Amino acid sequence: MTDKALRCAVSGDFDAIADIWHASASLPGVGPPNMPSVADLRRRIDDEIAAGWKVTVAVQNGTVCGFAAIMPADAVLDQLFMKPGFIGSGFGWALFENCIERMPAGFTLHTASSNENGRRFYEKAGMQILRH
Repeated sequence: MTDKALRCAVSGDFDAIADIWHASASLPGVGPPNMPSVADLRRRIDDEIAAGWKVTVAVQNGTVCGFAAIMPADAVLDQLFMKPGFIGSGFGWALFENCIERMPAGFTLHTASSNENGRRFYEKAGMQILRH
């Protein structure tokens, strides 16, 4: 039996979140051309949480396999990434639906125009392109 769950992130998850963020944003077309290091992303997590990030993690059999970071006060989905081996597992949809539940009045997000899979994911979920 597979144990799958979403839960609020705790500080013990932050290293795994940084690893997932780096691995997924490093995929072709996803992240910036000059990807920050895992250590830089790990430091950014602390800064973003202090600034208001609320982070939910997807966990399967005790392993953090994805996360979503939102800024509810600004109505922004800031980051949503799955560990590469878990892309297509359904956890991305679960995390996205959790964002909708936590920001029911709506929200915005940014996806690189080169991130075709990300754009298709959000468009399929009903998000509308505001600008390219």
